[in-house]
Amino acid sequence: MKCRDLAPLLLAAPFVSCTKSEKSPNIVFFLIDDFGWLDSSVAYGEEVYPNNLRYNTPNMERLAQKGVIMTSAYACPVSSPTRTSIMTGMHPAQSGITMFCSNNYDIPTDATGGMRGTFRANDNQADPFIRPDWNWNGISPTEGTPRTVVATPMVQLLKDAGYFTILAGKAHFATMGTPAASPYNLGFLVNLTGHYGGMPSSYQGEDHYGNKPGEWKYHAVPGLFDYWGTDTHLTEALTVSTLKTLDYPIDNGIPFYLNFAHYGTHTPIQPDKRFYDNYRQKGMDHLQACYGSMVEGVDKSLGDLMDYLERKGVADNTIIIFYSDNGGHSVNTSKGGDAHVYNLPLREGKGSVYEGGVRVPMMVYIPNKTAAGVRINTPVNPQDLYPTILELAGVTDYKTIQQIDGKSLVKLLTDGSQYVAAAVERGEICDQKQANAFVVPQSISGIDPQRAVISHFPHQWRIEDQYDVDYLSAIRRGEWKLVYRMHDAALELYNLNDDIGERNNVAADHPQIVSELAAELSNTLRGWNAPMPTIRATGDVVPMPDNL
Repeated sequence: MKCRDLAPLLLAAPFVSCTKSEKSPNIVFFLIDDFGWLDSSVAYGEEVYPNNLRYNTPNMERLAQKGVIMTSAYACPVSSPTRTSIMTGMHPAQSGITMFCSNNYDIPTDATGGMRGTFRANDNQADPFIRPDWNWNGISPTEGTPRTVVATPMVQLLKDAGYFTILAGKAHFATMGTPAASPYNLGFLVNLTGHYGGMPSSYQGEDHYGNKPGEWKYHAVPGLFDYWGTDTHLTEALTVSTLKTLDYPIDNGIPFYLNFAHYGTHTPIQPDKRFYDNYRQKGMDHLQACYGSMVEGVDKSLGDLMDYLERKGVADNTIIIFYSDNGGHSVNTSKGGDAHVYNLPLREGKGSVYEGGVRVPMMVYIPNKTAAGVRINTPVNPQDLYPTILELAGVTDYKTIQQIDGKSLVKLLTDGSQYVAAAVERGEICDQKQANAFVVPQSISGIDPQRAVISHFPHQWRIEDQYDVDYLSAIRRGEWKLVYRMHDAALELYNLNDDIGERNNVAADHPQIVSELAAELSNTLRGWNAPMPTIRATGDVVPMPDNL
């Protein structure tokens, strides 16, 4: 039996082999901020869910049809842990960067350029926990900065190998006044707007992206002066500037690495006027339409980039990795509508270790090496991108200060996608559900399909609404996922094959699995000396899940 009538996003072509080009490939890492698993018409789940139909994202579909859809890609609950993990290859629980880097902590003046803020979780006496001692200053390429992890930046290795390295958009690797607040200190040759800020003050050119005289704010987007006073949305200004920057390496035959890290779709949720009316006409409220317009704006940016690469004649030698730094926001104060529904059927959103907070969209296109349109269900982690990108660039003989926790995904993406495509051709995969359940064996991919995914968020973040967010850790192995709720000193167990929404806690039915996963999570966190909060009333450190 052959299955020929799959939906467009499921189409799979046989793997096409080719000899390795002598020219190093260009690499684009296209990163969208706070972009949820359900925020596009690319259906990563085993079916097309209603939330997949909200926004117009034809260019994401276009990439999905060309590349590999990673259905079990994971990030961290918030941004800096993911971004620094990619840059260092370290799990955030090992690097100690378990919350977003921010000058809004009570930290030494000499480490922060004199900035002091108001977000101090320890000052909230109603919080039963005191936040842990963690590396709030982020990463650093050199010793000497307190509360940082010193690491060899991935981009520095690419630059040393001859790549023209560009950061366009958000950085958020470190705090103001520390070395890694400047992307130039991490190996980037060009920096378009990247700095210590984790969000823009404004997406509007009329507001100078937060740089209006007398109204400057901490999160003002640096640069882009040509667009000040215009009606150009930040996403479009960044896209046009980035494509102009690419002219130099392409015209001079220099391989480039582009970290295209959009500020969108992070708050503040503000309209991209080019698309806003479309969503109002669909019956969405103002904030819902604003968010929809922002999503369509970053989709257009992806399409503009792909068109540009084709126009310049380098599309066949340019790898594209599409990813999000954490799950989408789930509160209605940001996006309008009802709360806690944006990531359905996944539970919760940004800031949570439930699937809505950590499972993210991901696609990879390696010209002539990835089979088109196939789906791979092997779990992948942000720290995997460090060795993956270096191997794709041909950088294999390198030394790092830090221990690399990630595994290269190159064989999974190439040989693994060939393996899946062959299964489609044989008729073993006939629909989306079967595709998502299909397993690429370790002997083919080099990656254990049952390997653990660990999420660790020992912090208070959403003070006003702690619905399944603060003080959580989790481990997924295969279909089983254990969630440790520090607030409740409770362990929950979910079977993701049967219950992707994590609604049916089956811990009481499977005590042995709970015990095994609790031990693995605890031993791993202990081995990393992972930050843990302190119980305010007793002064004791919160126990590991195997000590409850």
